[in-house]
Amino acid sequence: MSEFSCIGLIGRIGSEDIHFSLQRLISYLNKQEVEILIDEATSAALPNTTMPIVSRKQLAKKCDLIIVVGGDGSLLGAARFFAGTKIKILGINRGRLGFLTDISPEEIEYKVGDVLEGKYQEDERSLLTAKLLRDDKEVFSCDALNDVVVHPGKFIRMIEFELYIDEHFVYRQRSDGLIISSPTGSTAYALSGGGSILHPHLDAIALVPMNPHTLSSRPIVVHGNSNITLVISEQNNLEPHVTCDGQIHVVSSPGDRVVISKAKKKLHLIHPEGHNFYETCRTKLGWASTTGSP
Repeated sequence: MSEFSCIGLIGRIGSEDIHFSLQRLISYLNKQEVEILIDEATSAALPNTTMPIVSRKQLAKKCDLIIVVGGDGSLLGAARFFAGTKIKILGINRGRLGFLTDISPEEIEYKVGDVLEGKYQEDERSLLTAKLLRDDKEVFSCDALNDVVVHPGKFIRMIEFELYIDEHFVYRQRSDGLIISSPTGSTAYALSGGGSILHPHLDAIALVPMNPHTLSSRPIVVHGNSNITLVISEQNNLEPHVTCDGQIHVVSSPGDRVVISKAKKKLHLIHPEGHNFYETCRTKLGWASTTGSP
């Protein structure tokens, strides 16, 4: 008997590999005592399915488990939508690195079967909330599981901004932008920008400058309860973009303030038993695998 009674399926469309894995997953789940619902957008990858097709709002009301088939990008979109609910999220990796989607396609029946029997590790993750303020009025807000990035957009030009942490002035910087990362996002864009890897259970936020116009500017890690404010300089002759998880963005104006803080809602990510963050880093990042005695 499964621990979960209703399972929602989400997959990135446009990939034969994902189509194959979704079909394999559905074939397995049909043999279990569970209700299966297909996300509306995902149904395009399954034109002949007989499974009920519903909106994500209906998935949020009915499901107790969401299985995402795709890469980390697919899971990021689902994470923002289902964060703040009690729904658990499980990822099957059909992308590249797969730090968040950690079940391989070859392990679907074995690993998903264990999860349905209650053999899994629950992993609560924090998100970030970003707000764009113009004349002290909020004109945009978004959540991010990985990161909030302030950058020039399509132009290869430096932007200028002031950074404040908990209302304390930190610096005025000219750079290609700033990555504000959660611990989850520390292995994503922030890592390629030279930031530190943070264990996902740390209560922290990392700030990683992008090609700063000074050799002394380095990544900073602050407490997770910090309030971070970027004031877009009036001196800019372009309009910097604010992007959440690389998927949602807004264009700012000189004088705007971007305020980032830890979101109140949490994500309930789950992994198969035996999941280990350091093993994931070792596998995905190509760390040396020689073992020895502790």
